[in-house]
Amino acid sequence: MPYPPLRRRSRMPRKARRRTLVTAVCTAVLTTGPLTTGALLTTAASSPPPPPPGWSLVWSDDFDGAAGSPPSPQNWIIDTGHGYPGGPPNWGTGEIQRYTADPANVSLDGTGNLKITAIKGASGEWTSSRIETRRTDFKPAEGRVLRIEGRLQMPNVTEAEALGYWPAFWALGSPYRGDYQNWPSIGEFDIMENVNGINSVWGVLHCGTNPGGPCNETSGIGASRACPGSACQSAMHTYRFEWDRSVSPNRLRWYVDGEQYHRVGEDRIGAAAWNDMTGHGGYFLLLNLAMGGAFPNGVAGHATPTATTVSGRSMLVDHVAVWQSGATAGRR
Repeated sequence: MPYPPLRRRSRMPRKARRRTLVTAVCTAVLTTGPLTTGALLTTAASSPPPPPPGWSLVWSDDFDGAAGSPPSPQNWIIDTGHGYPGGPPNWGTGEIQRYTADPANVSLDGTGNLKITAIKGASGEWTSSRIETRRTDFKPAEGRVLRIEGRLQMPNVTEAEALGYWPAFWALGSPYRGDYQNWPSIGEFDIMENVNGINSVWGVLHCGTNPGGPCNETSGIGASRACPGSACQSAMHTYRFEWDRSVSPNRLRWYVDGEQYHRVGEDRIGAAAWNDMTGHGGYFLLLNLAMGGAFPNGVAGHATPTATTVSGRSMLVDHVAVWQSGATAGRR
């Protein structure tokens, strides 16, 4: 069922580009330093989960630490405010919350999870959090496969109480950091997105030019499906993205709990756009919980959040990990 076109973004990547719901979606090196709007984090890095057989661990965080402490300063930057310096307002997506480094919005829960919580204050202002990796070099070596994975639970809220909730786990091309005018050519991989408490995960690729281009911007090339077994909101699920350079043409794949539901090949978008998206130093990863904006509004058919939206629900993240295959043979 088609939904109203969503507002075009002002050259700002992220999630605000979807036209349909569930059945179709129109939906590196270390960094040189923290974002000028970012607040630095202050705890030690946690030990990684074990790599799958046949893969080597590139990077991970399993969010071990004392309850109320922030995630690792070696791994993460916290974005604050309503946008990057010099970038469009509201992160270019129309989301209404103000991102903070307040432990009430972003902290470890003491049981091995990161907790990002959206809160409506007494004044009516919504606050939440958005974090991004310091590393910007996530990219497979030639002939290898890169696997980016997160095990997480979407905010446990549904129906009218969930209107406006917009959790996401995604990746941006490294040239975007500090520029903010080169999207979508530098690439964006939306590994997990969800809105309004719907039992569905969206996976989307953004590339090329805006509007239109080989990735149909600003919607992107996307797909969605329900979470296997338990609803996305009621349990942890594992969301995985693979960038495969072991096959020709190269491929991108999206999974939930090991079940593939989306694939895009180099041949679909063309050599020029593919090279722009993959020819740079790599990608950085982001986790955030937005409130309101073009995607949840477009799906709901009206502005969100509303008076029925409840405050204080959290996205829980058990781990984020990046692996690389140790073999050159790949899957199609």
